[in-house]
Amino acid sequence: MFRIDFNKLRFLICDDNPHMRRILRTLLHSFGAREVYEAEDGATALEMFSHSVPDILICDWAMPIFDGLELTQIIRQPEGIGNPYVPIIMLTGHSEKRRVMVARDAGVTEFLAKPISAKALYQRILSVVAHPRPFIRTKNYFGPDRRRNTTQAYIGPERRGSGKAEIIQQPALLDKARVTS
Repeated sequence: MFRIDFNKLRFLICDDNPHMRRILRTLLHSFGAREVYEAEDGATALEMFSHSVPDILICDWAMPIFDGLELTQIIRQPEGIGNPYVPIIMLTGHSEKRRVMVARDAGVTEFLAKPISAKALYQRILSVVAHPRPFIRTKNYFGPDRRRNTTQAYIGPERRGSGKAEIIQQPALLDKARVTS
């Protein structure tokens, strides 16, 4: 199993529930994180995103002003503010397949259903740090590759069409977080 050196990573937590923010902050601190910023709504998170320059964003889906999905869509604008490649871990109490697909299509990197566990949170963070997915830019989408299986032999109904798709390797957090096995 890999271990991440969390003390070099900056996190931004965005959740309207102060108890959930405290749980996440406590877990991140127990993992070794030193820089953990918090926002109670999407607008505050967007402002903090441009100032704190987080390495990983953890946000709730349902929040006031604008929700986690809208926040993701704003951040994923290639010409927008800050780093459009930042890994985004979406938290929600609703884990229906439809919601997971909507979050994926908005550019969410990982999905985490509530109630969360330390192990599940660590696994999502490990995934975005140790195994970053390339970003895809098409006419209608910019974000992490929505496919986990990158086999070229796939011929199913959701195969990417012949349209132009630019593949952009995501800046790795490996060097910063010094992943060790």
